[in-house]
Amino acid sequence: MLSSSRLHSVLAVMLVVLSAASSFAAWPQTQPPGLRQKGAKPDSARGRQIFASTCANCHGLDGRGGERAPNIVENPKVQKLSDARIAHIIENGIPGAGMPAFHSLEAADVQAVVAYVRTLQGTRQTVKLPGDPLRGETIFFGKAGCSGCHMAAGKGGFIASDLSGYTHSHTAEQIRLAITSPAPGNDRQARLVTAITRGGEKVVGRVRNEDNFSLQLQTLDGTFYSVTKSELQGLEYNSQTLMPSDYNSTLSSDDLNDIVSYLMKVANVGAGEVVVPSEFEDE
Repeated sequence: MLSSSRLHSVLAVMLVVLSAASSFAAWPQTQPPGLRQKGAKPDSARGRQIFASTCANCHGLDGRGGERAPNIVENPKVQKLSDARIAHIIENGIPGAGMPAFHSLEAADVQAVVAYVRTLQGTRQTVKLPGDPLRGETIFFGKAGCSGCHMAAGKGGFIASDLSGYTHSHTAEQIRLAITSPAPGNDRQARLVTAITRGGEKVVGRVRNEDNFSLQLQTLDGTFYSVTKSELQGLEYNSQTLMPSDYNSTLSSDDLNDIVSYLMKVANVGAGEVVVPSEFEDE
């Protein structure tokens, strides 16, 4: 049989345990921020709170900027950024431009800030894919012959620029104009050249590098060829630029829209997203 003092000690311990259990049961069983339900819409009210505490010091409470940061509400270049691109900037910052990275923010909080920025901008209007990307792929690698010079998604030619990420920095209209109204080929690097050596060898390619003493060509299969100018008998530049100038007549409007849509798909710019001109990256 327990002594009176021993019994009192046991009862005291039991009371402490019961009190702790009761307190735990009454504690609000809230869901951790990182485990929020998938598909939940970003909370712009929460975004407003986060924006005020992390962004407003530089961009202002209204997002219209100041001495330390640009206007992100009225700038059309910022308005054209996709939600994914804005989220990427918030999370990773812009090195060298004074925009810090906010790695401490959870994904849901970043999306809430994006939603609030859209509210400040007064618009969430975005564009859709203008055509059929599957048909555009067929045209790109088929009748348009784009893949003869350009690469996309790891397939195609080497002699011209890789278009895999082209739509990240060009709008749909800019892409159409680049196809139908290419820049004048005044630059010799925009033309194929035939280099003829004193031994009679001919190399056809695109000039990649040139100085007073040497020349570097890239042939159609991607191979680089270097030669000193003292070894050359002559250089013959093709009168036509690498980029055809007749796509406006050989491709229909639907064809162009399909090619644009294919390039947007390759760059993971999906339906409902827009892109920003490349010059914004320097701001």
